[in-house]
Amino acid sequence: MRPVLEIRTPDGFGLWPVAGTTASGFLALGGDLSPAEVGTAVMCVADCNDIDPDGDRPPRPADPLAAFLHGLLTFDDLFATGGLRVTDGDVTFAPGCCDGLEDWRDWYRLAGHDGLLGFGHDPVSPVAERVGDRVRLTVDAERSDSPVIELPASELRSLLTGVERDLTAFLALAADWSATYLPGHHAPVAAALARALGLGPRNPAA
Repeated sequence: MRPVLEIRTPDGFGLWPVAGTTASGFLALGGDLSPAEVGTAVMCVADCNDIDPDGDRPPRPADPLAAFLHGLLTFDDLFATGGLRVTDGDVTFAPGCCDGLEDWRDWYRLAGHDGLLGFGHDPVSPVAERVGDRVRLTVDAERSDSPVIELPASELRSLLTGVERDLTAFLALAADWSATYLPGHHAPVAAALARALGLGPRNPAA
């Protein structure tokens, strides 16, 4: 089980160095990423939250860097497209279109009691559910012949501990990275990334 971030091709992006990805996909987060991969991850999280200001949020700055980071640094509730990816042999349970890394702790509900988590809809509908003393991961619930991964519910907490360890290691890398590449925004970017990845308070004023 790994936390993964959905990434897109950084075509024409020039605010900081990013990895030369050539297609959409998922980037596993952890402490083993290169600086360019960390830059790609930060770019994608910032892009997820790059929405024009409204309501009580301050206007977007004119500076290109500050403008791109504006949503990341001013939204109370941040999100990061992706989720938890589970592999068992040649079967992979991947995040769906309605999934987000900010909600990865929802998986603890399956460790504690019966329940069901849905992560998307057509064209792929991944579902995780507690069935007795096991957790069943259905790759696509819309298919009667969908591949399935089953694991003992007793193992889920240890897997989620590994997820938190990976995210914490990534955030340590991202903090060092931001000190180098975003020195003027280092502290708020690091804090915002923690919130976007479910490791910090959802509201910075809380």
